[in-house]
Amino acid sequence: MSLPLIALALAAFGIGTTEFVIMGLLLDVSRDLSVTVPQAGMLVSGYALGVALGSPILGLATARMPRRQVLLMLMGIFIAGNFYCAIAPDYWSLMAARILTSFCHGAFFGLGAVVAGEVVAPHRQASAIAMMFAGLTIANILGVPFGTALGQALGWRSTFYAVTGIGVVAAIALWAWLPHNLTVATGSLMREVRSLARLQVYLAMLLSVLASASLFSVLTYIAPILERVTHVTPEVVTYVLLVFGVGLTIGNFVGGRLADRRLMATVVGGFVAVAAILTVFGLVTSMFWPTVATVFIWGGTAFALISPLQLRVVREAVGAPNLASILNQGAFNLGNASGAWFGGIAIDGGVDYGDIAWIGVVLALTALGIALWSWRLDFRKAPQGALATSVP
Repeated sequence: MSLPLIALALAAFGIGTTEFVIMGLLLDVSRDLSVTVPQAGMLVSGYALGVALGSPILGLATARMPRRQVLLMLMGIFIAGNFYCAIAPDYWSLMAARILTSFCHGAFFGLGAVVAGEVVAPHRQASAIAMMFAGLTIANILGVPFGTALGQALGWRSTFYAVTGIGVVAAIALWAWLPHNLTVATGSLMREVRSLARLQVYLAMLLSVLASASLFSVLTYIAPILERVTHVTPEVVTYVLLVFGVGLTIGNFVGGRLADRRLMATVVGGFVAVAAILTVFGLVTSMFWPTVATVFIWGGTAFALISPLQLRVVREAVGAPNLASILNQGAFNLGNASGAWFGGIAIDGGVDYGDIAWIGVVLALTALGIALWSWRLDFRKAPQGALATSVP
């Protein structure tokens, strides 16, 4: 990887760690702050909603600013937000800190994806985006398991102090390695906004929402599922999260490679695979080794969709790639919040933790139907003579 991609991946590692590590600490946070597990789970929803709402605001506010300057500013927000998480005295202070931290998330990944695509050849764009998102997936291999272990050993606040340190290192790398000559958007901002008003852009963002909702409806409650249904200890949960992170990393790179060749075929196949593996997960949750195996495969199939969906939005919104990429990160996190909320509502309504996977299955199948419709629209708009050679 080039140094700019390494810097972006390092920042993504920090952002991914702070986003996902709270799931492994839900029980610790709920005990320490005297709230229920579903209430603690709302810290996931609060973060995700902060991304969903903050992304369009920051996207519009920074649309004409130099990309390097914006990325460094966003890492400053990340550092401040995580430090506030570490010192938050109560539940609502922690919620406010999580929301503050979330403001940098969507804009950073959205703008970072565009920058990653800019520093490589056009036919390697999906792979470059996948390399940046590798920081997010490696966060699930290293950041989340070790952050969970650190929080269980020294208290959950110690995890957020550690993430603050990661943010400082990432900010230094971005300052040192990002090019100074990155493209700056020009032209009318309203023209860019109007260029987003296309059916295929809406469908692509809807797919991002549903992909994340399917993932987070289950992942948010993975710790209590493993402890109460699979009957493993909190220490073993850490190792299962490590297995999940390995699956994420492998799936991320595979999805990027496949999307460079056949973008929509990768998206459709990904949703088929997610629905299938979550069905298996719902059937084997009470058995340890089958559960570990399905968690690994589920991580791979879920994250194989991320860079293809991000690239799909950027390509469909030709006139506004920066803004569309940032908004799509908001779409991903709207799905995160929705998925966590669906899971929490189901648990409060009496659904057993072992049955949560079926929510993810329904959401994945819904996304599959929309993906097939969107792909069909691609072929309808293509010139008749180009159908044989087009690679949507």
